[in-house]
Amino acid sequence: MPEETLLTEQDYHRKFAVQTFNRVWELLDKQNRTPDELDEMLHAAHASRYHWGVVGTPVNLARGEWQVSRVYTVLNRAEAALHHARRCLELCGTNGIGDFDLAYAYEAMARALAIAGQTEAAAKYIALGKEAGERIAEADDKELFFGDLKSVPGYS
Repeated sequence: MPEETLLTEQDYHRKFAVQTFNRVWELLDKQNRTPDELDEMLHAAHASRYHWGVVGTPVNLARGEWQVSRVYTVLNRAEAALHHARRCLELCGTNGIGDFDLAYAYEAMARALAIAGQTEAAAKYIALGKEAGERIAEADDKELFFGDLKSVPGYS
């Protein structure tokens, strides 16, 4: 009989952080989500961010805040979306996180401000996102980013 591998508490946090993060992506990509799926998406985003808060790096935390903000924009809940977008941007600034993650922090701010009806402020963050996006090193990441940025309401 094979010996069972015991997971540590840290291992479980990492496992659940990844599982819930990926589940949120499945739900974000799904068309015509049910009310129960919308609730699941929100709870999974917060759960993922919680678990990353226990075992993650600053990049994991910033990405978690970005994901929570994105879920709130899908739910059209501007105040919460803005809160988590600001946290994402703060984490990038405090920890010297740039490239892809900084560009997405600006995208989160632009998207949250757009759904809040703050079009001038959203335009500022769209412009900052464009600048940061041009500095993304990986071509595939840059293409993905600009595809997402172009979907922000008010992008031109």
